[in-house]
Amino acid sequence: MLIIPAIDLKDGHCVRLRQGKMQDVTVFSENPGGMARHWIEQGARRLHLVDLNGAFAGKPVNEEAIRQIVAAVGDDIPVQLGGGIRDLETIERYLDDGVSYVIVGTAAVKTPGFLHEACNAFPGHIIVGLDGRDGKVAVEGWSKVTGHDVIDLAKKFEDYGVEAVIYTDIGRDGMLTGVNVEATVAIARELSIPVIASGGIQSLDDVQALCQVEAEGIVGAITGRALYEGKLDLKAAQALADRLGKQDRGSGIQD
Repeated sequence: MLIIPAIDLKDGHCVRLRQGKMQDVTVFSENPGGMARHWIEQGARRLHLVDLNGAFAGKPVNEEAIRQIVAAVGDDIPVQLGGGIRDLETIERYLDDGVSYVIVGTAAVKTPGFLHEACNAFPGHIIVGLDGRDGKVAVEGWSKVTGHDVIDLAKKFEDYGVEAVIYTDIGRDGMLTGVNVEATVAIARELSIPVIASGGIQSLDDVQALCQVEAEGIVGAITGRALYEGKLDLKAAQALADRLGKQDRGSGIQD
């Protein structure tokens, strides 16, 4: 299982929000490229970027910061990016810039035909981000909760050909209250594509809890605030995940 550091971008800075609220923001760095290199040096094997301004504006806003990160990362590790991606041209531009995976969130829910087109145009590069509260999907930077069921949409988008699903429990994101393992497993069990957990991861206990259900199809965990505030050590978290993964393989349990 991969422990994936999140770099959330607002006004060109690396920040974290509480429950997706733009007015409740903490700035952690004004050097996005330097932050990316820091996480690579700490053992990151993938980075998760979010253009927060873009998520609210419905169009890319932090492209310069994203380019800085991609340049700093080079070919070392994959980068996945979401926030404000609403058209094929934007996806193509980001992939040309060196982003490995593009995450479609709000647009997948509001205009599913776009997601279908994206999967056909860029196979292997499209991840869908589903943000949920009490089993229902939230959109537009979490400002609106829809009537769509998270699992139903995840299964629909799997049929479209998405590479993976990122599930975020928005009631826990940035709150350091622990990951919602039960909800994440419920989604993973219904899919054959990988699921990446997000929201609330704060400790090695959360990493261990997710590793225990890795065989359900949960391949990664995105974490942000816990890393930035020093509550979770990336090297220790990835080492634990690697160790538990080897134990499972040794006992015959498949990843």
